[in-house]
Amino acid sequence: MQYISTRGGVAPVGFAEALMMGLGTDGGLLVPAELPQVDAATLRAWSQLPFQALALEVMTPFIGDEIPRDDLARLIEASYAGFSDPAVTPLREAAGRTYLELFHGPTAAFKDVALQLLGNLFEYLLERDGGQLNILGATSGDTGSAAIYGVRGKPRINIFILHPKGRVSPVQERQMTTVLDANVHNIAVCGTFDDCQHLVKTLFRDLGFKARHSLGAVNSINWLRILAQTVYYFYAWGRSTGGDPARRVSFAVPTGNFGDVFAGYLARRMGLPVERLVIATNRNDILTRFVADGVYAKGEVFHTLSPAMDIQVASNFERYLYYLLDRDPAAVCAKLADLEQTGALTIEPERLAQVRADFTAAAVSDAETLAQIRATFEASGYILCPHTAVGAAASQDAPETIVLATAHPAKFNEAVREAIGREAPPPPALTGLMDKPVRCTELDASDAALRAHIDAALPAA
Repeated sequence: MQYISTRGGVAPVGFAEALMMGLGTDGGLLVPAELPQVDAATLRAWSQLPFQALALEVMTPFIGDEIPRDDLARLIEASYAGFSDPAVTPLREAAGRTYLELFHGPTAAFKDVALQLLGNLFEYLLERDGGQLNILGATSGDTGSAAIYGVRGKPRINIFILHPKGRVSPVQERQMTTVLDANVHNIAVCGTFDDCQHLVKTLFRDLGFKARHSLGAVNSINWLRILAQTVYYFYAWGRSTGGDPARRVSFAVPTGNFGDVFAGYLARRMGLPVERLVIATNRNDILTRFVADGVYAKGEVFHTLSPAMDIQVASNFERYLYYLLDRDPAAVCAKLADLEQTGALTIEPERLAQVRADFTAAAVSDAETLAQIRATFEASGYILCPHTAVGAAASQDAPETIVLATAHPAKFNEAVREAIGREAPPPPALTGLMDKPVRCTELDASDAALRAHIDAALPAA
């Protein structure tokens, strides 16, 4: 399998190089040159596989022979061995709804599904090829801790994670800043998540700096993040339909950076029988507005009860734009130039019709989020995290829709307590977290400050 850039400036590269490159050297995002197609017989065969075996089958066409199949199987098994549920991403029924629980990994969030594997793949390739990697990433809450836990203590990897100061939950902050391994560098940026993301992209576009420090990416700009997340769409479909290719399912996806819902879109393009994908946003509703009127326009970033979704500029939107514009890199570049110059891009009416065929979308307020947590708990005793509640509320008109439960509710107990008057019991991974020592550096939202900090931390690079 070869990978190319959404902006057309990267010669085709193999899986390993795409993994290490992260962001394309032309500033674009890497996508497979062709998408493998899954037929009805294959869907039936995959439908009852254990998660690990399914992951091996889904990922193999994208990886080819760059990693021997036995080695890939071993890496997948190791990546999910520590998950607290043997199903890895089990389905749960509560209050007449079905939830796909994605929070059974070491940091109790859906990011673990991809980042445990990504960390192990990085380590495997670096040991094989004798390399060194310095990861630079931004987080709106869960990516940072999942990435840190995926690579902590690995001798060939350093990781620098930026989070917006005061704009992640206390538990999310502690999950990052209490990891004291020497290869982990936490940075609190005085700004928003969009500021953090902009800093990361700015440094990746400086090809000299990127090469000098061997920078790699763990944000959802890294293709493996998307690929690993497609697996649980196939898994949920198989478990909910019995493997009947004539049966279609719908998914509601709490959405910030567009990576998780794009993974569902990718699965559907591969042949998974998906009826509809619901983009569920909070007050930061740039994607909901885009589906409504075809205008993708930056706005103010609002702080909400679902902070991982407090994003305006969604990185993976560019991957969707590439497919929407018939895989035309010149058209993608033109639209992105409009966004850069004017703060907005507009698609034509015929393209908007395609967007509405691909997605529905709804924005959910904080009040509606709390009401959803309360209603679900009162009906079933099941506690939703605020992000999951956004997904449930956004799809309440179609209760058969599977809602992606993206984080354990105990990570957001301030919102849970406000909704139901009690806290969610913490999973073992969060017990005692708030009592541990912390280490973190505070920086202005300045690329000069970030460059200086990385230069100082990696003097021999």
